[in-house]
Amino acid sequence: MPVAIITGASKGLGRALARALAARGWDLVIDARSAGPLQEAARELRGSGGRVVALDGDVADGGHRAALVAAAAELGGLDLLVNNASALGAEPLVRLAEHPLDGLRRALEVNVVAPLGLIQLALPLLRNSTHGSYLSSYEGEAPYIGEAPSGPSDGGSGTYEAHTTCGNSHNSYLSDSTAYAGMGGAVLCLSSDAAVEAYPTWGGYGASKAALDQLSAVLAVEEPALRVWWVDPGDMRTELYAAAVPDDDSGRPLPGTVVPALLRLLDGAAPSGRYPAAGAAAPAGTGSAR
Repeated sequence: MPVAIITGASKGLGRALARALAARGWDLVIDARSAGPLQEAARELRGSGGRVVALDGDVADGGHRAALVAAAAELGGLDLLVNNASALGAEPLVRLAEHPLDGLRRALEVNVVAPLGLIQLALPLLRNSTHGSYLSSYEGEAPYIGEAPSGPSDGGSGTYEAHTTCGNSHNSYLSDSTAYAGMGGAVLCLSSDAAVEAYPTWGGYGASKAALDQLSAVLAVEEPALRVWWVDPGDMRTELYAAAVPDDDSGRPLPGTVVPALLRLLDGAAPSGRYPAAGAAAPAGTGSAR
């Protein structure tokens, strides 16, 4: 069966995605900083019949990252790496003039350095994935996620072009040709619209997610046999968002509503690229968080 590592899987979007993959028969390696909620999540996931390894720890710790990858290897390999764990850098969020520099360093460490560290350790397993198409875990028919992947603007149309021969150099590494299907595993990095929009107080967090986006884009160029997706999940009702904006009691969708869009990436073996899960911009003055 395919194997996934999901960071930040004790709650929110990480747990919701883990639940969906477990229901499809995936074996999972999950992590979170708090042992109690993580073990509770593991017990729920094991109810689907698959193997679940739950390791509490901080993704910023290199030893913990190595343990996650080693656990995946023990399960038989690695087919999907989900970089979902995030840090805000300030709770609640503050303007850049007051942003603690130590908090920014923490956000960069968790949101950028840790994902790259995991990717580096996981690459040998991902390159050898035998479940790259993911169709073995899904028998239905599913389209790609709601919108085509987006690339950086070059002053032209900036539209996605599917094949490596396209004229848009920014998207030329994105291929949906059959030559790429099933050649390796996939990396899914959870981003934010704060990575591309200038929202007051979201500067530190947004900067870290912008760096994660660029890291993901370069990885897609350097590792064309892998699928690399960086996804803006949209606004969600999570503890992280509540910590970021504690006085915002507006009704936001639950993380589980985003999971079908993420599964469509897997089911369609979607090309590498940046995807919005909801296809709709966040309200002005807010940012997406998990």
